[in-house]
Amino acid sequence: MLTNTDLTQIKKHGLSVDDIIKQLETFRRGIPPVDIVTAASVGNGIEVIPEEVQHRLVSLYDEKKQALDIVKFVPASGAATRMFKFLHEFLQSFNPEEDSFKKYIKKYRKQEVETFFNNFKLFPFVNSVRKTIREQYPDYKTSNKGERNICIAKAMLEKEGLGYDDYPKGLIPFHKYKKYATTAFEEQLYESAFYASASSDVYLHFTFAEKHVPFFKEEFEAIKKRVTFKTKKEFHISYSFQKKETDTLAVKKDDTPFRDVNGELVFRPSGHGALLDNLNDVDADVIFIKNIDNVVIEPYVEELAFYKRLLAGKLLFLQAKVFDYIRKLQEETITEDLYKELKSFFWNELNCKDVPADKHQMLYLLDRPIRVCGVVKNTGAPGGGPFWVKNEYGHVSIQIVEMSQIDKKKAEQIKLLNEATHFNPVDIVCSTRNYKGKKYDLEKFANQDLGFIASKSYDGKTIKALERPGLWNGAMYNWNTVFVEVPQETFNPVKTVNDLLNKAHRPDA
Repeated sequence: MLTNTDLTQIKKHGLSVDDIIKQLETFRRGIPPVDIVTAASVGNGIEVIPEEVQHRLVSLYDEKKQALDIVKFVPASGAATRMFKFLHEFLQSFNPEEDSFKKYIKKYRKQEVETFFNNFKLFPFVNSVRKTIREQYPDYKTSNKGERNICIAKAMLEKEGLGYDDYPKGLIPFHKYKKYATTAFEEQLYESAFYASASSDVYLHFTFAEKHVPFFKEEFEAIKKRVTFKTKKEFHISYSFQKKETDTLAVKKDDTPFRDVNGELVFRPSGHGALLDNLNDVDADVIFIKNIDNVVIEPYVEELAFYKRLLAGKLLFLQAKVFDYIRKLQEETITEDLYKELKSFFWNELNCKDVPADKHQMLYLLDRPIRVCGVVKNTGAPGGGPFWVKNEYGHVSIQIVEMSQIDKKKAEQIKLLNEATHFNPVDIVCSTRNYKGKKYDLEKFANQDLGFIASKSYDGKTIKALERPGLWNGAMYNWNTVFVEVPQETFNPVKTVNDLLNKAHRPDA
């Protein structure tokens, strides 16, 4: 099936023939769906921390952080294309010679499009778009409303204009203050100073598409003076991009390798699970993980930071307990009192219901990375949430489950999915060093059987694509995991451009 040319291409891509064979076997075998037992809920895997305990945990983090290595890890690889999806559809489907803009909206029920153009002056990029229109569309002012809206969309999205369609989401202007506009990238830096800093230094690691790295470096040089002055902190930024050797082979419907017009194999990025390699390269005591588009305007940052510090305090509390128990288990035989204490800790703090009596098995369960995940009440937002799941051996554990992992043909699984009370906003604080201070190899704690097979398009042809286990799904499957409820106000992602009209993104609101 593979030619000598294929073998050369595979090697050049940083992959081995064994890698390709395993991928082809996965396509043929398929990936079994996750077996949900029940949705996690308050008191059943999700903790609501009382206010007085919250302040103690925040104080614990504030006291300890000066002696810790702290890094904020921000997955920021994506282009902003999906953010403007409805505007693309507008450009493709609207013909001002056939319909007025008002008739078009009514006929095709394009409420998102109407909302965008009715509120266009409120967006932080309005002045840049108007400048581009003046330069490129001299007839703009004499055009009708539909034609003007076409000019606005083209000026924003097309390469000849601002080129936002192919721009990284982190560099799109998100917030408009009196004297300047800020990107999500700048807001990530600003808020980090309130919770991810030790002394006067803030360390951040961003994952980008390789082609975008120069743009982020340029942006950092442009904003560094402003954000340093506002926060009185010094920012240290490192960058990485999804590694080529994490790419996976595309196949046809019959699970044989798909080839392009030149007869070459086609490799695709393997989803955000590939970023486990990037995370594995970060060595720190505490790692905050947060998506690039989940930011707020400056007046809300202190409240948001309180809950980040809360999650970090909870992590340090758990970590201290885990390390203490590991040392005790290495030095002592298990007394009945110690076993009862450990059983309570596993059950109440680590969501582990099957507690072994053997000390070596206990050590095995304790000696692994820890993550504390903030979760918000379910509002119907798309994405994953916390569930109790059962693996092929009958072992039940608490995990973050995505829609794509569910067998939608099973009515009872859909019913359990719909019973979810909470949502995963990717608000995670991690401990990836062991009790001796040595970094774990995170690959050893992933469940490689929990990837995704998706249907994609390549040059107009349908292909099957294999994605690695999601970064906070299968990639962290064997971590010790704790879920803590945090307020809805801490979750303010920008999935579509209209989300920028929400209060959390409007300094003038």
